[in-house]
Amino acid sequence: MESYLLDWANLLLRWVHVITAIAWVGSSFYFVFLDSSLTPPEDEDLKRQGVSGELWAVHGGGFYHPVKFALSPPMLPEKLHWFYWESYSTWLTGFALFTVTYLWNAGTYLIDKSVMDWSPAAAVAVALAFLAVFWLAYDAVCRIFGNRPNGDTIVGALVALLVALAAYLACHWFAGRAAFLLVGAMIATTMSANVFFWIIPGQRTMVADIKAGRPVDPIHGKRGKQRSVHNTYFTLPVLFAMLSNHYSFTYSHPNNWLVLILMMFAGAAVRQFFVLRHGFKLGRNRNPWAYAAAGVVGILVVLVWLRPVPSADQVAINSGAAPALSTALKPDLTYKALQPVLAQRCYQCHGEAVQMKNVRVDSPQGVASHAQAIYQQVVVTKIMPLNNATGITDAERALVKQWFEAGASVQ
Repeated sequence: MESYLLDWANLLLRWVHVITAIAWVGSSFYFVFLDSSLTPPEDEDLKRQGVSGELWAVHGGGFYHPVKFALSPPMLPEKLHWFYWESYSTWLTGFALFTVTYLWNAGTYLIDKSVMDWSPAAAVAVALAFLAVFWLAYDAVCRIFGNRPNGDTIVGALVALLVALAAYLACHWFAGRAAFLLVGAMIATTMSANVFFWIIPGQRTMVADIKAGRPVDPIHGKRGKQRSVHNTYFTLPVLFAMLSNHYSFTYSHPNNWLVLILMMFAGAAVRQFFVLRHGFKLGRNRNPWAYAAAGVVGILVVLVWLRPVPSADQVAINSGAAPALSTALKPDLTYKALQPVLAQRCYQCHGEAVQMKNVRVDSPQGVASHAQAIYQQVVVTKIMPLNNATGITDAERALVKQWFEAGASVQ
């Protein structure tokens, strides 16, 4: 029953998390686009009001005319829309999902003993520390270097180094899938912290100053925009890290930390292209296609690097050079030959006592009904056993492969 309830919690939290993330990313992307696309106002009345930029757009059968006041409008409207609950809701649902999926069963999902053999409590503590320590380090970098000449370049380089270091440590301390997701959660926490500690407080200060008739300090808008721009570059790397847990060929690679770094770099480069392209159309920026090309090249490098490489035996078989070897590699394996491997590696989670995901493989009938899934999970993706908690060997995976390719007999 606990497993069933956790599955429901996982499903519902994931659903809400995706919904709120779409709302947050969508509004963030829109305002970055808006800032990049604003043009100086042509109407003299708008100029007198202090409008610094305007945009005409058509959507859904209507015309829209948003304008931006660089510091403050002549007067505040009665209803002022704020954008922060999208961020907070995304983080809260994401952290709840991370808790239910990984922290609740840290011994199974967070720990891979072949990577780091430590207690669940220690793994949970270090995982939570990743979220806090990265934010503190990132925030310190922004405070120290953000207002210096070439501050944006310095901050960007140092933050990239911090992310690379975090990716390396996570992949050497945690199970691959958990490490990727943890790095994504770490960056997403920083994004939401930017909203909570900098963007919204700065905006509240500006609104309070306007209401009180005090001069508005432009530093609040400058800091808020700086953190907002950082968030937009974080977005695509975070999305990759969150989606990667469905694709084991990324996080199961021996150099998975480098895979993660390269793919996050590609995502940031592609995002830079989209940030700059609107300004380029208005003649403000250099041609941004180099960033798109850099992102695509990065992805292609990883794609070629991770391609499956057939064994020498398989090459010989496919070329027809070793027909006798083909017969040797595919003996008439039966359930009796496979059963010891299943008993030692699979029964703990898929036997009589526990039936994770309602799957049992402790009988010929159970193995027959799940033969395709066994092959897919054990041989192709190598997801199972989860984080190799039961220590299945490559030879045993090869045995499962031979059994399946020989016809998956259960006689």
